[in-house]
Amino acid sequence: MRPRALIAEDEAPQRQRLCGLLAELWPELEVIAQCGDGLTALEVLSTVRPEVAFLDIRMPGVTGLEVAQAAGGTQVVFTTAYEEHALCAFERGALDYLLKPVSRERLERSIVRLKERIGTVPGADDSRPLGGRLPGLLRWVTGRSGNVTRMFAIDEVVFFQAQDKYVRVVTGDDEVQIRTPLRELRAALDPEVFWQIHRSVIVRAGAISRIETGDDGRPVLRLKGRGEVLPVSSAYQYRFRPM
Repeated sequence: MRPRALIAEDEAPQRQRLCGLLAELWPELEVIAQCGDGLTALEVLSTVRPEVAFLDIRMPGVTGLEVAQAAGGTQVVFTTAYEEHALCAFERGALDYLLKPVSRERLERSIVRLKERIGTVPGADDSRPLGGRLPGLLRWVTGRSGNVTRMFAIDEVVFFQAQDKYVRVVTGDDEVQIRTPLRELRAALDPEVFWQIHRSVIVRAGAISRIETGDDGRPVLRLKGRGEVLPVSSAYQYRFRPM
């Protein structure tokens, strides 16, 4: 079955641009409705439950944030011209948000997340909610890099590393510092996705390239696309024994 999408955007040029990019980047996606206001979007959601909804935050009648409350299991991506709205979007459980005008590169990244999320829905584990994520787990990380505050979806994080009073949060191409202790982070992470490998390091399992022996004879991890070498303590070496 083809995934279906609702697009709610009150500016016709922006709506047409998003539709055009989606047709090019995700041709198997079926856009079942294009709405110019929030009330129409709500009507569509009341009769059809698409897998994805792209919602403009500012719309006449009903805002995208209000529409998202009725979205249920639909994966929501907000679009907005105002970056300060991002925090509200995350608090409403959005998978992602896109700044207008929507760029091709940024939409491609969002589509990857959407495909991963909706691809895990059908019955692999009925104890998980729609989208495959256990309830109560961390979905977004907010941290500082110098004088800038940045926000990442948890799906972007490669590893967490405790350093002095802070924890490094490292993505594929960026990093920030947070004050939340590693032990609290561990309790909020999916243990099937993030593995603790050292008392100071938690890593995304899918980011591991290989395990090597360091100069001191102890095992270390190499990561895909990154130069860091992460230590593995003896307590966690069992994860990497040959099958």
